[in-house]
Amino acid sequence: MKVDFQILFCDQTFRFLTFIITIDEAKRRQSFGSCDGDLSVDALPILSDTSDLLQDTHIEKLACRLPARVQGYPWRLAYSTERNGTSLKTLYRNLADVDSPVLLVIKDMDNQIFGAFSTHPFRVSEHCYGTGETFLYSFCPEIKVYRWTGENSYFVKGSTDSLQMGGGGGQLGLWLDAELYRGTTTKCATFNNQPLSAQQDFSIHSLEVWTFE
Repeated sequence: MKVDFQILFCDQTFRFLTFIITIDEAKRRQSFGSCDGDLSVDALPILSDTSDLLQDTHIEKLACRLPARVQGYPWRLAYSTERNGTSLKTLYRNLADVDSPVLLVIKDMDNQIFGAFSTHPFRVSEHCYGTGETFLYSFCPEIKVYRWTGENSYFVKGSTDSLQMGGGGGQLGLWLDAELYRGTTTKCATFNNQPLSAQQDFSIHSLEVWTFE
């Protein structure tokens, strides 16, 4: 949240007036144009491994939309269905010692690329977790980023049977099954997103999870 300060001189004293963006204004800015304008970075981030899903253009467009606190950090491949098999339990296990945000990348059977940024590593949880920096994204083919609306805090919830992101009114922004083979994407109140895939119920071709360390 941006805070601006103005100093006014009155009665030979300094009075500080702080103008804080209201919640309504924050929501307006976050929901204004789900697709951010084209941005660029001076150099691509360093990747510990070659991605089977992301091309340089994908990486560049994602990198400059990440929170400032993780920009500049190397990307480490923590999980890949190509290398680790298709198992949500294995994904959780590979992230057990991770203490950084994570980037989920999915390629479906229609060759569409989409996913999510989570402020916390995926884990089994009784309640939802994460912060307002969490977002969903999709390349269709240009990148669209769906950020937190402020409507609820259903950012991420993990179980042994599924992983879900976003919610409200029975709708889930993104849902993956335990075998990481099938998923669902619908418009949800958390992110006010459009479905990330051309098919609401999609089949997963491959999946990667990157950390920032």
